[in-house]
Amino acid sequence: MAAQTILFDFTLDAGKTATSIQRQEVARIVRNELEHVFTQLELAYSMESMDNGYFSVLHENKDTIITCRIFQQGLLTINVEYYLAAGKEPVLSLDKGKRLENALAKSLQALSGQKIPTLKRGDVARYYPSSVNFDAYERIIEYDIDTLVYEARSPFQKIQILHSKTLGNMLILDELQNIAESDLIYTETLMGRGIENYEGKEICILGGGDGALLYELLKEKPKHVVMLEIDELVMQACNKYLNSICGDVLEKRKTDQYEIIVGDCVDYMKKFIAEGRKFDYVFGDLTDIPISDAPIGECWDFIRTIFEHSFQLLKPDGKYLTHGNGTSCLESLQLFEEQLRLLKPKVKFTTTKAFVPSFMEEWLFYQVTFA
Repeated sequence: MAAQTILFDFTLDAGKTATSIQRQEVARIVRNELEHVFTQLELAYSMESMDNGYFSVLHENKDTIITCRIFQQGLLTINVEYYLAAGKEPVLSLDKGKRLENALAKSLQALSGQKIPTLKRGDVARYYPSSVNFDAYERIIEYDIDTLVYEARSPFQKIQILHSKTLGNMLILDELQNIAESDLIYTETLMGRGIENYEGKEICILGGGDGALLYELLKEKPKHVVMLEIDELVMQACNKYLNSICGDVLEKRKTDQYEIIVGDCVDYMKKFIAEGRKFDYVFGDLTDIPISDAPIGECWDFIRTIFEHSFQLLKPDGKYLTHGNGTSCLESLQLFEEQLRLLKPKVKFTTTKAFVPSFMEEWLFYQVTFA
């Protein structure tokens, strides 16, 4: 159950919304189209002023509330809100909403009306931040999500698996998109498929709870892979609902080919260092690079700790592979690279790029070795 909110926006010719009489005509057109959909529509309140333009509140049986505002500068907004109980049909389905939007656009053509893409918020989340959705960017992505497949909260994070019509099932952690069934390119670029040779190699994965990286690496015939993942519940969810990207690797915690250790990766990295254990490859499949003005705070401290421990675990000719952020996050990527340049002993790095379908943007990946 949820409150459904559908926002329709139109730009109009400002010369045709400048006066009260003109705005009243726009309001008449809007109400006429609304009455084709909401057959018991009633006007509850309206206000008109030169400073604020036109504003009205309409309702249907007092269950569906519609607010309409016409700005004298040439902007029309119509907001439809209602409560959707579990198992009930929406008052304004996707098809009905699109028909209403198109009818309004057609009726407003004489006023040079242009529709702005509709926003819909309701029982199934459709909007998530991109890698650059912070104060400086304010960018969100709309997905064609139609079903909440799974939801739970572990001791570490909120876990959701949502279904997208075009991307398949998607793993969302703490309201951030992580991976979808469409995203093999992410895993292949992270591991440098076709470039790196994993046959007979010893590998450590930090994170990777969706199982996709482990699944693809095992196809390359490594000697052994150890994966350090803190959240058992993530693995259980992905094993059940994302097995198209992880196969059956999350069904067992230990085989001759690999071992999955459930726990804090930093603690186990320290243990491996104390034991003198070394790897040919260490993968950082953990948190994204923070969006910040300076490399300070808990997340940056964690990244530096992962760097330091990872290079203590690598063989002299070993390689650290990790993801960055969207390529448009220039400042954060520069801060990340500055932290790499500060490492001792010195390291060098290269980068690769790939457009990740569910991220809807180009993503940067790092390959880091001893200098």
